[in-house]
Amino acid sequence: MNAYQSLCEAASEIALLTSTEAVLGWDQETYMPEKALEHRARQLSYLTGKAHELLTSKKTLKLLERAEATMPEDATQAANVRGLRRDIHRATKLPKKLVEEESEVCALGKAAWVEARAKSDFATFAPHLDKILGIARKKADLFGYEDEPYDALLDLYERNAKTREVAALFEKLKPQLADIAREAAAKSKKVKPGALKGRYPIEKQKILNREIAESLGYDFGAGRIDTTAHPFCTTLGPGDVRLTTRYDESDFLSSLFGVMHEAGHGLYEQGLPGLDYGLPSGSAASLGIHESQSRLWENHVGRSHFFWAKWLPRAAELFPHLRKVKMDAFMKEVKRSEFSFIRVEADEATYDLHILLRFGIERRLVKGELAVKNVPEVWNAEYHELFGMTPPDDAQGCLQDIHWSMGGLGYFATYTLGNLNAAQLFATANKQRKIAAGVEKCDYAPLLQWLRQKVHAHGAALTPQEIMTYATGKPTDAKWHIKHLRERYVD
Repeated sequence: MNAYQSLCEAASEIALLTSTEAVLGWDQETYMPEKALEHRARQLSYLTGKAHELLTSKKTLKLLERAEATMPEDATQAANVRGLRRDIHRATKLPKKLVEEESEVCALGKAAWVEARAKSDFATFAPHLDKILGIARKKADLFGYEDEPYDALLDLYERNAKTREVAALFEKLKPQLADIAREAAAKSKKVKPGALKGRYPIEKQKILNREIAESLGYDFGAGRIDTTAHPFCTTLGPGDVRLTTRYDESDFLSSLFGVMHEAGHGLYEQGLPGLDYGLPSGSAASLGIHESQSRLWENHVGRSHFFWAKWLPRAAELFPHLRKVKMDAFMKEVKRSEFSFIRVEADEATYDLHILLRFGIERRLVKGELAVKNVPEVWNAEYHELFGMTPPDDAQGCLQDIHWSMGGLGYFATYTLGNLNAAQLFATANKQRKIAAGVEKCDYAPLLQWLRQKVHAHGAALTPQEIMTYATGKPTDAKWHIKHLRERYVD
């Protein structure tokens, strides 16, 4: 076995531990009894610590140095060596004790968030967020950063991204996004609500969700859909990519679009090189690329007229009261834009304003400019400034997202970056006649094949901007997203 292969073997052993941890995390969010929480937190902490120990061991470091000394000529293998160097270098900066502490604190924090959200009581979650925030700051200090601690956290999710650059981009986009949101919401006020009013039994929603996810290309032989408080997609290993959703019996579109979003993540994970699992080339490039896949399928495909020309008749078979709804009225509901409180249920035209709010708040939290206890007050005030209304309670305000309870500080910016990438990728793909014709006929094989070749196949062997340039000819450009929103919601 040569030096590179030996390094890959070590990475595979670490991946076995982290994937086992992912199984326990998935179970915690779906089926685990609540009394198992403390033991589960210890299990997760133990596995996280062991994986960290292996990654930072002298043995792994020696294998890395040997592989670097005989750097493979193959471009992907060389990228894997560089990627593992980056991972190991960063991991060695964190004490094992801190890594274990973070895992346990976040496991308890997620459970506290679920309870706090159910009671709409931020005070229940606040002590946990204080601990999570303290750990995040320690990690940022240990990693090091150029301008501010948030740089180190953002880089965990979006490789090479700088806080100041993202902040400048968002400031530039904010007036355009706010104008589009206001115009779209004003136009939607002319549409009479209630066209889709009725009961949508959960079992029938599950049937439709599965059929649609399958039509996109999601492989149920290598995945499944379960129910949870906050929808997510998780990869438990090669051939095991799982989706979750939640249901509302008065609104089937809420769960459906959630499933299409998570299926977009799932398609990306199922499209990564399975033989490279545990290596950078078998891992996602970044969350900005990941979100481009979920937002592309949810919005550019799922909210289109072509899509519903096929699927509205099927929905009417499952929910008979939809038979009386004409296509034009249905599409007005699908494209309805209004200022709302819940991010995951927000329409495209208003969605990015939710992200700008969160990005600003968590940036200040990390910098120490905002105390945890003041989050609800600041959230509500800034929400009113952006949306013209105030959340009625914490559950519909600062407690609606799971990310902080998972330690995901630095995460939110990637949603809007994903929107920008999605619009650019979809516009580029549709320049090919075969893909555009397929989208019109709801035959998504050509589009998925293009994404597999241009995005999925590279894993993290390329940087996010290298992938965007390879796929579209240019780095991320916001003009495509703005153009898409204007065409669909304003013009």
